[in-house]
Amino acid sequence: MAPIHKVAVIQLYPKPLQPDLNFAKAADFIRKTASQGVQLAVLPEYHLTNWVPQDPKFSELCGQWETYLKKYQTLAKELKICIVPGTIVELHKEAEDEEDKLLNVAYFIGPDGGVLGRYEKKNLWVRIGLCRRQGITHVRELMHDPHPVFQTPFGVCGMLICWDLAFPEGFRELIGQGARIVIIPTFWTHSDCSEYGLSKNPMAEKLFLESTLNSRAYENTCAVIFVNAGGPVGSTGRGTYAGLSRVTMPFLGALGDETKDSEEEGMSIIDIDMEVLDEAEKNYKVREDMGRADWHYTYRHDNFGEKGPNSLGKL
Repeated sequence: MAPIHKVAVIQLYPKPLQPDLNFAKAADFIRKTASQGVQLAVLPEYHLTNWVPQDPKFSELCGQWETYLKKYQTLAKELKICIVPGTIVELHKEAEDEEDKLLNVAYFIGPDGGVLGRYEKKNLWVRIGLCRRQGITHVRELMHDPHPVFQTPFGVCGMLICWDLAFPEGFRELIGQGARIVIIPTFWTHSDCSEYGLSKNPMAEKLFLESTLNSRAYENTCAVIFVNAGGPVGSTGRGTYAGLSRVTMPFLGALGDETKDSEEEGMSIIDIDMEVLDEAEKNYKVREDMGRADWHYTYRHDNFGEKGPNSLGKL
């Protein structure tokens, strides 16, 4: 019988530049999930600081990243729960003749407090790249480093971050290495859309997210754990935080009644039934096709053609 994994998507409102407060609030949510038998708790991107790179305090606070990572490791070990603490922006000091670097990093922490996986964001949202080029901050953009997967208590998993969602190639690399669950911490707002787009549809980003998440789940026969930031309860409005945190699965679509249609801070606890993924692959045979030596798209044969379908999470 296929296992069922209980996960919590925590749609946190990250108060700008207040990491102590945001960590305390996140820890409270995680403790509540652990008391309900949750095995994995996931937080949003930038959950400790929000995204305010123009503020001179931002980089200074990012220098404390290791302190908070260790706190989450201690919490995971205490509660015997897996935690993906959204992303933690890390300030790394470089040589005197080089610019300091900010790294946007997601960690997968196991129930013993050990780090099982680390992923550094590859695809920078265009406005973040513009900030970097204007000298507001210096965010590293990885080029040809492969997307990593890692072993977890739930099998092989992969992580992406926010704008990575827009690129199906990232998913293909992950499932090509056997990932069946893809975790995506996100900081996505309605105002990420252009003025033109908003004039046509004020909820255009909601349409983007819901359409893309459904597509990625189906076209990769995987579960997508999407966790976005929410706004303060009672104070959100259109043009601000998008929320919509959910688990998306083939056949089922969006799961997470408390957050999947909400922009406000909140939490959903969701069962991921791996039988659904088994049956989706039996039906669509996406991974089976990708594992064939004569698969049409030869630019990825080095990743999974030689390894065969077993590397793709075959049933």
